[in-house]
Amino acid sequence: MPPHLTPSNETERLATLRALDLRQAPPGERFDRLTRLAKRLFNVPTAKVTLVESDTVYTISCAGPLPEPVPRASSFCAHTILNNHIQVVPDARLDPRFRDNPFVTGEPFIRFYAGCPLTMPNGSKLGTLCLVDTVVRELDAEELSLLRDLATTVEDEMAALQMATMDELTRLSNRRGFVMLGQQAIHVCKRLGTPASLLFFDLNRFKHINDQFGHAEGDHAISVFSDVLRTVFRHSDLIGRLGGDEFATLLINSKPGETAIAIERLRSTIAARNAQEGRGYDIGFSVGQVDLDPLLHDKIATMLAQGDAAMYRDKVARKAAAP
Repeated sequence: MPPHLTPSNETERLATLRALDLRQAPPGERFDRLTRLAKRLFNVPTAKVTLVESDTVYTISCAGPLPEPVPRASSFCAHTILNNHIQVVPDARLDPRFRDNPFVTGEPFIRFYAGCPLTMPNGSKLGTLCLVDTVVRELDAEELSLLRDLATTVEDEMAALQMATMDELTRLSNRRGFVMLGQQAIHVCKRLGTPASLLFFDLNRFKHINDQFGHAEGDHAISVFSDVLRTVFRHSDLIGRLGGDEFATLLINSKPGETAIAIERLRSTIAARNAQEGRGYDIGFSVGQVDLDPLLHDKIATMLAQGDAAMYRDKVARKAAAP
C-alpha cells in the first residue's frame, strides 16, 4: 500500500480498532438497522459499515450484496479515513485514484461512492459508513448532511462498545481491553520472534491517599499516574488500568535492559511531578517485570499473574527497606 494511504496515527488507530474487536464479535442489529436505513434513504444498491485494518478492509454490516474482504490498497475506504470530510466519487472512471481499480474495471463495476469516516473520541478513524452504486450520481448538501448524521449514529454505537473496553477515569484500556490487545500482541511477538516485557504496577499507600485526602484526590493520583505512563512509554506499547490502583504496560520489541531503563525514567518523571505539584503526599509505585518467554507464555493472563506476584515481592521489599 502506498505510504500516503496511512494516517499519521496509524499505530493508535489500529490499537483502538482491535480493542473494540468488532470483526470477531460483529454488532449485528446495532449497525444493520443503520445500513438498511441508508440504503433506503439514498436509494443505492449497497450501504455498508467498513473497518480498515492494516492490510484489509472488512465489512461488518451491509445492506445489499455482502462483499468479501478487500485489499486495503484497492479500497475506496482507505482513502476516506485520511480526512475528516465525506468523500464523494461521482464517477470512479474519471477519478485518477480509482479509474484502474479492479472493482471499477470489473465486478461490481463501481461508479459512485460516498463514504463518511467513522471517528472515535481519541481521533482514530476506524472505517466508514459508505454508499456504493453502479451508476453515476451526485449528493446534494441535504444528502451530505443526512449521511453525516447517520455516520454520527454509527460512531455513537462504536463509542458505546468502546466503553466496555476502556476505563472511564483514565481513558486507558480496562482489564478486558488490555487482555484482548495483549493476547493478540504476544501472539504476534511469538510469531515474529520479537521480545516483549510486561510491567505490573501497583500504587504505594493508595489507601492512605483516599483516607487522608479523600476519594477525589485518589482519583487525581490515578489520573496523574496514567498521564505519566502515557508520557514515558511509546505509542506502540500497550497501557491499561486493570482496576483500582493496578496498572499494566506491555512493552513490545523492548529488551529486558531497555525495560529497566524505562522503569527508572518512570520513577524520575513521577518524582518530578510530585515535586512540581506539592500535594502533601507523593505518588509512588511497586512494579513486577515479566519478560515474554515463547515456551511458557501462551496467554497474557499468565504474564499478568506472574507480574502481580513479582510486584508484590517488590512491594514487600520496599516496605522492609523503608526507614
